[in-house]
Amino acid sequence: MDFKYLKQVFFVGIGGIGMSALARFFYRQGVAVFGYDRTPSQLTVKLESEGMTIHYLEDVEWLIEQCFLPEDTLVVYTPAVPEKHSELTYFREMGFDIKKRAEVLGMISKSWNAVCVAGTHGKTTISTLTAHIYTNSKIGCTAFLGGISNNYNTNFLHSGKSPYVVLEADEYDRSFLHLTPYMSVITSIDADHLDVYGNESELKKSFNEFVGLTRPGGTLILKKGIGKLTPPEDSVRFFYSMQEESDFYASNIRLVDGLYHFDLNSPFGKIEELKLGIPGLLNVENAIAASALALIGGVTEDELKAGLASFMGIRRRFEYIIKSDNFIFIDDYAHHPEEIKATVNSVKAIYPEKRIAAVFQPHLYSRTKDFAAEFAKALDMVDQVFLLDIYPARELPIKGVSSELIKKQMKNSSAILCDEESLFNMIMKDKPDVLLTMGAGDVDQLVPDLDEKIREFIKL
Repeated sequence: MDFKYLKQVFFVGIGGIGMSALARFFYRQGVAVFGYDRTPSQLTVKLESEGMTIHYLEDVEWLIEQCFLPEDTLVVYTPAVPEKHSELTYFREMGFDIKKRAEVLGMISKSWNAVCVAGTHGKTTISTLTAHIYTNSKIGCTAFLGGISNNYNTNFLHSGKSPYVVLEADEYDRSFLHLTPYMSVITSIDADHLDVYGNESELKKSFNEFVGLTRPGGTLILKKGIGKLTPPEDSVRFFYSMQEESDFYASNIRLVDGLYHFDLNSPFGKIEELKLGIPGLLNVENAIAASALALIGGVTEDELKAGLASFMGIRRRFEYIIKSDNFIFIDDYAHHPEEIKATVNSVKAIYPEKRIAAVFQPHLYSRTKDFAAEFAKALDMVDQVFLLDIYPARELPIKGVSSELIKKQMKNSSAILCDEESLFNMIMKDKPDVLLTMGAGDVDQLVPDLDEKIREFIKL
C-alpha cells in the first residue's frame, strides 16, 4: 500500500516504544492515527495529547463504529501481540492490509538513506546520539528511536529536507531483515533472543543476512573483533573500537567532573578534545560508533563536537534519578549479562570508593534460563543485590525457572530475593552509597516511588 493513499493507520500495541515512533511518523504525514494498548502509560497519554485516538479494551464493536475501510486503512502490529487478539482477528477477517512494525520500517528505509544501528547492545544510545548529532548539523535527519530522547522528549524526529533516516536495526524476531541499510553500525553479536533463534549460530547467520542487505556501495562500520561477517563486495568497510587501534578509536580518555573527554582518531584525521555530555565509560565506545556514522555522513568536526557535548541521553540509559553528595541513584535498561557488566563497570569508574547496591528484575523466563550463570557473575560485581521476580513479557512460565536460579549461582551471599512492597525498606536497612536499578520489564515503574521515599529518608 502506498502511504499517500492512507486515511488512517491503526496500531495494535501502540504503546510500545517502536510502535509509538511509527505512530508519530504517520500522524506527522497528516494521516489519522488510532490504536489499542492494554493499559494507559505515560507514552500513550502523551500520544493522545498529540491528537491520536487510543482505547484500552479489546472491543470489535468500537472498531465497527469507527467505519474503518480496508482500502484506505493500514493495520500495524508487533510480535508481542497475541495472534488471537480479537481486534487483530477482526481486521484479518475483514481483509485489511496488515503489516508487522518491522515491515513498515522496511518500507520507509527504502525511501531514505537508512542509517541503521544493529547489535545486541548499545542500539538505542548510538542511534539516539547519531540522530542528535545529525539534527544539530546542516544535514539533519528523520529518526525512529528505541527510547525517549532527553534532548527532544520524544522517540521520533522529523526532517522535511534531509535524505537520512536513523533507525534501530532490531534483531528480535529477525525484524532487521526487512531493512535496506545505506550505512550501518554493528556493535556486538552476543548470544540473546535464543527463544527466537534457538542457538548462537543461528543468531550470527541472521546478522550476516542483515549485512548482506546493504545497498550497493553502502557503508558498514563494524566493532573490531566482532567475528566473521561477509559484507557485499562493493560495500565500504570500517572498524571501530574503544581504545584499540582501528579506523575509529579513542585515545587520551579522561574523566573530568563525572564526564569523559577524549580524542578521536579517524580516517578523517585526529579530532582532539571531544567531550561527551552523558556519563559512563560504556558510552565512550557508543560515542565512537555514532561519531563514525556522523563523519561518514558529512557532519563537520565542529558539528560533531557540539553534538557530543550537548547530548543529554535517553530515559533509562544510565539515567541519574538522584545525584547528591550523600546518595546516587541511577536507573538503567540493562537486561543482558554483558550490559549489566558494562553498566556496573561504568558506575565503579565514576564512584570507585562507594558501596553499590543493585536492584535487578530479570526479563523473560527464557533469557533467565539461558544466562542464569552469566547474570550471577555480572551481579557479583556489586556489593548488594536485590532480585525481583522475573518479568514475563510475552512468555509463559518455565518450570524451575525463577530469580532463585540466579541467586543460587551467585558468590555474593548478601543477594536477596525481594518483592516490590518490601524493596525500599530492604535497601535502606543497610543504606548504600549508590543504588542502581536495572531491567527491561516494568522495574522503571518503581523508580518514582523509590525516588520520593529515598529523598525523604535522606532529607534531600
